[in-house]
Amino acid sequence: MVRRTGFVILWLALPLCIQAQHADLNGIWQSNNTANWDLEEHSSAAGLLAALGAEGAVPPGLSVVEGGAIPYLAAATGKRKQNFATRLTGDPEIKCYLPGIPRAAYMPQPFQIVQSEKTITMVYQFAGAVRTIPMIDVVPDPGPSPVLSWMGWSKGNWDGNTLVVDVTGFNDKTWFDRSGNYHSDQLHVVERYTPRGADTLLYEATIDDPKVFSRPWKISMPLYRRVEKNAQLLEFRCVEYAEEMLYGDLRKTEKKVTK
Repeated sequence: MVRRTGFVILWLALPLCIQAQHADLNGIWQSNNTANWDLEEHSSAAGLLAALGAEGAVPPGLSVVEGGAIPYLAAATGKRKQNFATRLTGDPEIKCYLPGIPRAAYMPQPFQIVQSEKTITMVYQFAGAVRTIPMIDVVPDPGPSPVLSWMGWSKGNWDGNTLVVDVTGFNDKTWFDRSGNYHSDQLHVVERYTPRGADTLLYEATIDDPKVFSRPWKISMPLYRRVEKNAQLLEFRCVEYAEEMLYGDLRKTEKKVTK
């Protein structure tokens, strides 16, 4: 049986347009690219598990990074290479950990935006991730992050019809993609969601981390509204799919009793 979340009910209960002067971003959105495999341009490649054959292969893709390449500090490239070499066990996605920002926007699963005047809520199908974003041009600024976290500390405001989300307060546990591109706990992301039509958004994220990168850099891509009838998020219970990999070696084995 397919399990459904309750967030579609929240969406349908809201007015069609919360504020006439701002875009209506309510809906289910999803990217259609290979950024989750690698933000930079990459060729197709065999997957990590030969038994999966073509199904587990890496699809080719163009770079979503402005200028093509991520500007790593020379001292930071070694860890990126190490992450790539150990990605079968190191990628947080494999472990069903929260995806972080900006990766949550281009995971190969949809997410939902629930918009009101004072807050924007973003709900992600992968790992049940949720963000509640206070709109600080309407409500008081909540101040700095009280703790470092996987999804960071988000604050929003409108720049015309563009939703701008400033995100800080990250831990250093998430990756940007399956290729091992990473960051430190100094990560600062500024997201921009700009309507390009009734069912398309331009998603941009400017990424700054002086511990890892030589300068700020930006990714951009379209996001598409899911317009099929009864579009909604479904339940993806990935924790149970990762348990064997994470904890299988802790399983107790029965000792045979010899007479």
